[in-house]
Amino acid sequence: MRWVVVGARGMLGTDVVARLERLDEDVLALGRQDVDLSSPDSCAAALAGADVVVNCAAYTAVDDAETHEDEAYAVNAVGAGNLARAATAAGARLVHLSTDYVFDGTATAPYDEDAPTAPRSAYGRTKAAGERAVAESGGDHLVVRTAWLYGAHGACFPKTIARAAHARGALDVVDDQHGQPTWTVDVADVLVRLVATGAPAGTYHATSSGATTWHGFAQRVVESAGLDPAIVAPTTSEASVRPAPRPAYSVLGHRRLVEVGVAPIGSWDERWAAAAAAVLAESEERV
Repeated sequence: MRWVVVGARGMLGTDVVARLERLDEDVLALGRQDVDLSSPDSCAAALAGADVVVNCAAYTAVDDAETHEDEAYAVNAVGAGNLARAATAAGARLVHLSTDYVFDGTATAPYDEDAPTAPRSAYGRTKAAGERAVAESGGDHLVVRTAWLYGAHGACFPKTIARAAHARGALDVVDDQHGQPTWTVDVADVLVRLVATGAPAGTYHATSSGATTWHGFAQRVVESAGLDPAIVAPTTSEASVRPAPRPAYSVLGHRRLVEVGVAPIGSWDERWAAAAAAVLAESEERV
């Protein structure tokens, strides 16, 4: 099959391309300079001959989106719709990446794939609009939500925490937001396995199993960086207000993966243990 990966130079896109190349798949990696998501014609030209399109392109500056929602919408909603229609015209299956931010974060049990969306931030609204645009395109599509992503090929929470811990010696990290730290390598694997199994069109969740808080994750990161996790103190969201509201509960369920025979990603703690050396290598070099 011919795969086209859009947003291929981002943290997740880089690992998707690497996974496909290891499998000797025919893969075309496209960055922002290679396709204009605002242009239906550009999208159509980029996807010519594709069998599978993976859309990793997104406006992900969550706080900046609060004051630049039009810019976020142009990529996350309009761009997603243009890609979806181009994929449909090409007869290709679209795998579209989405986010936990489409939910309001008030749940107390893992969000099911069919749970109603109710985004509270501009970023979440634009991503929810992107999901709708993909669904309304009429094509064969998989919407795959993920959350709390980290990886070796871009800025992410573990790298920031490790550098700050080395530089400052003590940190305050929120302990009232719950989620699933998820390695981009694992998400790439899930995407490929979903396509390989011929999973039915619809929405799936690709996050690690289990759950923790940002504080709990930060402690594990600091420990992996060779420091005492006790230097990470808990704080509250109210004490560290950000422009965009963060979901208090971002735990996603994996019912649909199980139903189609795709094993969910392992526990967040085990997967962090596997990922830590690669993810923190760049951070340690800069200390």
